[in-house]
Amino acid sequence: MRLFVSVDVPDELTDAVVDLQNEFADADGLNLTDPSQAHLTLKFLGDVEADRLPDLRRELAGAVVDADVGPFTARFEGLGVFPSLEYISVVWLGVEDGSEELTRLHETIEERTTAMGFEPESHEFTPHVTLARMEHASGKERVQRLVREHNPVVGETTVESIHLTESTLTEDGPVYTTVGRFSFSNE
Repeated sequence: MRLFVSVDVPDELTDAVVDLQNEFADADGLNLTDPSQAHLTLKFLGDVEADRLPDLRRELAGAVVDADVGPFTARFEGLGVFPSLEYISVVWLGVEDGSEELTRLHETIEERTTAMGFEPESHEFTPHVTLARMEHASGKERVQRLVREHNPVVGETTVESIHLTESTLTEDGPVYTTVGRFSFSNE
């Protein structure tokens, strides 16, 4: 199973994600992600044997407790790119309100999953939702201009849980299935 841990962008924000992606429509070389599957990855786990799921679920439940976050508001706002504006591979939507809680969740998940033998992240965590991937640079100037000049607000949601998500690769792109949900305590 190809797995990652995520916070899903709710369906009520899908149209706003579509509207934002449409602003990049004339940027040649950019492949837009499926807005109906928009999510914020807290930890990519990769290929995981099914017999490891019970231990992984237990550790993720523990990570939520360790993070000590209750339900919080996440506001999706602003644009950015990885790794830099000069060499763009990913265009993303940022998170303003809620980034502290998301970072705390990421850190506790990272600690517990690396203790299980999963690979540690090789880069600093930046809470984001991937909007597009750049296949070639012919539309780079359009993307650079939008990222520099545009500060979109897509909307906000109350985050009440994290998800363990399976990614199945198909000819039409990845299909995501939730295989575990871990709710926050209100206490």
